Amino acid sequence: MAGAAAEERRLATVVESWLGRPVLVIGDAMLDEWRFAESDRLCREAPAPVLTLRRRISAAGGAANTAVNVAALGGRAVLVAPVGADVAGDELHDCLDRAGVWDRTVAQPGRHTPVKRRMLAGNQILLREDSGDPDDALDGDGVQRLLTALECATEELRAAAGGEAPTLVVCDYGLGALPAPVRAWLVAARDRYATIALDAHDLADWRGLAPTVVTPSFAEATRLLARATSRTDSHLHLDHPAADPTDGPSELSVGTAPGAAGSPAVAAPAGAPGAGVSGAGVSGAAPPLGRPTGGTGEPTPGEDRVAMTGDGLSVTGTGVTVSALAGAGVDRAVLAEARLAELRAHTGADVVAVTLDTEGAVVGGADGASRRSHSTPVPASHAVGAGDAYLAAMTLALAAAAPLPTAAQLAQLAATITVSDTGTCVCRREDLLHALGARGDDAGHPVLVAPEELAAIVETQRGAGRSVVFTNGCFDVLHPGHVRYLEQARALGDLLVVAVNSDGSVRRLKGPDRPVNPVEDRVALLAALACVDHVVIFEEDSPAGLIEVVRPDVYVKGGDYPPEMVPEAPLVRRLGGQVRTLGYVPDRSTSAIIDRIRAHGHGTVPGGPERVDARGRSAVLGEPEQVDAHGSTASMPGRPA
Repeated sequence: MAGAAAEERRLATVVESWLGRPVLVIGDAMLDEWRFAESDRLCREAPAPVLTLRRRISAAGGAANTAVNVAALGGRAVLVAPVGADVAGDELHDCLDRAGVWDRTVAQPGRHTPVKRRMLAGNQILLREDSGDPDDALDGDGVQRLLTALECATEELRAAAGGEAPTLVVCDYGLGALPAPVRAWLVAARDRYATIALDAHDLADWRGLAPTVVTPSFAEATRLLARATSRTDSHLHLDHPAADPTDGPSELSVGTAPGAAGSPAVAAPAGAPGAGVSGAGVSGAAPPLGRPTGGTGEPTPGEDRVAMTGDGLSVTGTGVTVSALAGAGVDRAVLAEARLAELRAHTGADVVAVTLDTEGAVVGGADGASRRSHSTPVPASHAVGAGDAYLAAMTLALAAAAPLPTAAQLAQLAATITVSDTGTCVCRREDLLHALGARGDDAGHPVLVAPEELAAIVETQRGAGRSVVFTNGCFDVLHPGHVRYLEQARALGDLLVVAVNSDGSVRRLKGPDRPVNPVEDRVALLAALACVDHVVIFEEDSPAGLIEVVRPDVYVKGGDYPPEMVPEAPLVRRLGGQVRTLGYVPDRSTSAIIDRIRAHGHGTVPGGPERVDARGRSAVLGEPEQVDAHGSTASMPGRPA
């Protein structure tokens, strides 16, 4: 398990490296209020439970929770945000002080601090009450004081960091904290920040910022794409002209073309397979245009709908569509992965991380490669603010110059380990380091595992946000081609599981003279490779049973043929995985090596008629000979080398 242990140490080193890194967070700060109640009867007036309040908790929310997560993870966090001069604002200040966030919020008299109040009974959220009017815009004086605070906080962080440019995190939840003058200031001051992370419900507002990373949800990403493809002028869909204040993805439900309220959603051509099927049910009338309820920028009903059509994978003015011929395995992750390049182009970001709530995230960078991470499904009350933890860890890792795969892995892990209980999620640096250590200890399972152990191991690792790569083969004579192949396979994910054919299985597949090496020797050599995390032996001729157990994110086979020709491809895709084929190193195959060994025993190279003995004498190739201790020869029956 040397490979996994080294990986854990490498990730922990990145977490250590971002300690004290300066981060300025600006955006919509709010207060999360949790009210825990009990109920044992219904009231007389209506079929509603009678609640008895037992406990109340307040926590920082929105941009404030992102700042709290940055501080908890070891960064030096400063928060700039408008906050109401009210009781909720006072509570928010207390939350920031307890978390060690430098509070540079600006009081706005007459403007209420946004609050999300959740009432729970039996750990179930019964209702949520939101207060704070997003349409209550900042006045001129409020905007100026916010800009002054932003300027001062930027210089304060730079001075505290010895002149180092700080990192900027923008959290725009559509609650009015970032009006046009503030956005313009940030765009103009882009070069004053080393790394910029953007989390915005309306990504189109921020095209000029050229952020390092954006972290839209699936709904936010599809809103942007739907709007971008619905406009004939490529510039209009990225800007918000003053004369058109209602134009934008925050005012658009995916599934409806701008100006086409009530128009039907895209459907497949008549007779096409899967025509009319959508991710949320049968395609019908599209939702009307209009601002999402409450103006908070939260997804509206139907935004996650994916229409299955027969005309190809596309994003159109009427929604996100995918070819019905692509198969049943098509899901949000596949769609997000297919559109990463377009999202990068429309946002101007170096990195796009599309978050998929309980399904993890899909991340892509300038190299065109995508990376999938996974999360563990939990009750909704456990996941509030998990995206803030993801954003904080992703930002800190990128600011510390970590490679994108590392940043994505740490971000998913930070989000995953915070969802163990009800409340607003905060990931502490100690928790992240402990999780890394626990994963290393967890991976203290022997490298060679039994099939019945594999499911539990994979579930644990995937629950920690790790992606699983699976490959299989005989690996009869381990050679450099195998090593390179396995190293390339390991680079496609976080955990590499290698399934090895048993001796009986090899004989049925390769013939009675194989394997050359017994399975005990073969798995011992594989287990010694740093790139291999787990090895499992299977008796069947096909790995299909193990594939169903592992449900790999990536299934890898060696060869120069396309993935479509891999027999296991339909099963892997049905389970939601990808299929990749990796070419072998030329002249590095088991069969070629065995042929050379046999030819050497005959004293000739493969295809040659003669052998040459130690004294330079030649002999016609016949039965292989062995040389005894005295140098004399004797014929011996041929046997596999």
